Amino acid sequence: MDYLAYADTLMKESGNNVHLYEGTDQINLFVEIWSASTEEEAEAIKKERCNERSPWYRIAEWIPGGADKMHVWTFKPVGVSENAG
Repeated sequence: MDYLAYADTLMKESGNNVHLYEGTDQINLFVEIWSASTEEEAEAIKKERCNERSPWYRIAEWIPGGADKMHVWTFKPVGVSENAG
């Protein structure tokens, strides 16, 4: 099973809290965007996503260099003044 088919299956099982994007300038560069309501929830998602027992961890098979090359970051919204810049 290839990456996109596997990811599609997992996304259907995960509900609407994850979206998948592919780079337009770098074909086959994929980014998963997971939504979380709190930092604690985000950390729990990150921990589960990186856990070797998670079905999502298998995606590392399609990453050149394996799981060591998988990057997982957490972002939070920031308040930016309209007058900044």
